[in-house]
Amino acid sequence: MKYLFIIFTLFISIQVHSQDRLTGTNFVTRSEVIAKNGMVATSHPLATQIGLDVLKKGGSAIDAAIAANAALGLMEPTGSGIGGDLFAIVWDSKTQQLYGLNASGRSPENLTLKYFKDHNYKKIPSLGPLPVSVPGCVDGWFELHSKFGKLPMSKILEPAITYANEGFPVTELIGYYLQRSVPYLGSQFPNVLDTYTVDGKAPSKGTIFKNPYLANTYSKIAKGGRDAFYKGEIAQIISKFIQEQGGFLSYKDFATHKSEWVQPVSVNYRGFDVWELPPNGQGIAALQMLNIIEQYDFSNIKFGSAEHIHIVTEAKKLAFEDRSKYYADMDFAKVPVEQLLDKKYAKKRKNLITNRAGKYNAGEISAGETIYLTVADKEGNMISLIQSNYRGMGSGMVPPKLGFMLQDRGELFNLEEGHFNTYEPKKRPFHTIIPAFITKDGKPYVSFGVMGGDFQPQGHVQIVMNLIDFGMNLQEAGDAPRIEHTGSSTPTGVKAVDRGEIKLESGISFEVIRELIARGHKVGYGGYFGGYQAIMYDAENKVYFGASESRKDGQAAGY
Repeated sequence: MKYLFIIFTLFISIQVHSQDRLTGTNFVTRSEVIAKNGMVATSHPLATQIGLDVLKKGGSAIDAAIAANAALGLMEPTGSGIGGDLFAIVWDSKTQQLYGLNASGRSPENLTLKYFKDHNYKKIPSLGPLPVSVPGCVDGWFELHSKFGKLPMSKILEPAITYANEGFPVTELIGYYLQRSVPYLGSQFPNVLDTYTVDGKAPSKGTIFKNPYLANTYSKIAKGGRDAFYKGEIAQIISKFIQEQGGFLSYKDFATHKSEWVQPVSVNYRGFDVWELPPNGQGIAALQMLNIIEQYDFSNIKFGSAEHIHIVTEAKKLAFEDRSKYYADMDFAKVPVEQLLDKKYAKKRKNLITNRAGKYNAGEISAGETIYLTVADKEGNMISLIQSNYRGMGSGMVPPKLGFMLQDRGELFNLEEGHFNTYEPKKRPFHTIIPAFITKDGKPYVSFGVMGGDFQPQGHVQIVMNLIDFGMNLQEAGDAPRIEHTGSSTPTGVKAVDRGEIKLESGISFEVIRELIARGHKVGYGGYFGGYQAIMYDAENKVYFGASESRKDGQAAGY
């Protein structure tokens, strides 16, 4: 027994005094990828390779991103697909500026708030035809392509079409999610099992999966353009199916859909400009958090300390109360973006934070699964792109023989009258998916994103802090232990009832946990910590650094 104690003590000593890597980067799981001519980082290795091939064939970063996104819609249907929406931030090397694209769809014109009231809905359901809004992804592809593309769309979609026809092996994480989602959704809704099973079973890790229906749909889009999706047979099939299922999405809703080019918004954080897209997404929550956090001197605050976690958590609570009240489709609500991002407003909000866990209200101002990818090319163009079906695989609504599931993003409307995000026809719902970008002195620095529902602004903030405050490299910034706070008010009308809960990944010490509890925080494990991809541009050496999420199946690769 004495010898076991000695061995255990020695083991603990080694754990405390050793470091994971010879370079001294304590949290990194692998080295950054470094390349000169181009870089692709996605959540699936095969999609990354497709993007890389497109770059090598002379395609732009935007061409490669579309090709990778199409592949992910096939290979990662649990988190993405042309039944969902898309947002992107693009750095254009010719004009030396950022462009933002909001390719999210709108609610059905013929579905009203009165319908939900008459049928006693307290919230919009997660599944079925009612949460389905117009899918904006395909229009987003063609908007991006018309502005920044080089190769024909037929060449861009060709790799995904080939994989859909010939098959590919399912990765570990996606196999896990398919095993959970497909039987459940298939027991409730038509066409799910026909589209997403192999020999009657949901595919598991290593199973060769084909989707000839999706190959056919992609082929029609490649030949007929965005109108093949929004004004042709595909739109007719979808609208007919949704209405047969008791929904309201119409052919007219598809035919009148359009994306919107928007101006990205930013705050300066310790000399770096951090960029997000304005609402209906939640990107500015990250910027609000950074404005508050910037008021603390982190040169003397250690990563993973109780003070670090406390400050980030309280800043999140404050920003999310504003998110709950103000964030919505700006075509329907006068969202006070400028005031929310004002440094003076951030100072007022910061003054509410004490050494104890707090519960806050929104400031007074006058007025479940996603994919993220990023690509950079040899001309210096970079794209930060996020795309999703929202909760799970989506609504469960799989139109017959089209090969994809429709999103359930409409669940995120509020059914109480008088709110910014209250349901209305032809309105874009509040969105959780957000791409991000960092510039330094007006030049591109980092294109990144952290997928994962409500966690995304928290994830963005932690990446920015890891890079700027804690001096981590691009890979370590994503690998370091993450924190998630849950329990804030939401734009759907759910109110915070207490101070919520902090959820921690392994790597945070018990001493820190005890101190957080002493400050009044509820602490637990098992949060949803998202999925990260990033590309950094080193202007001095003129090379790209790539990083990929260690919690996912993904890969960063360059040439």
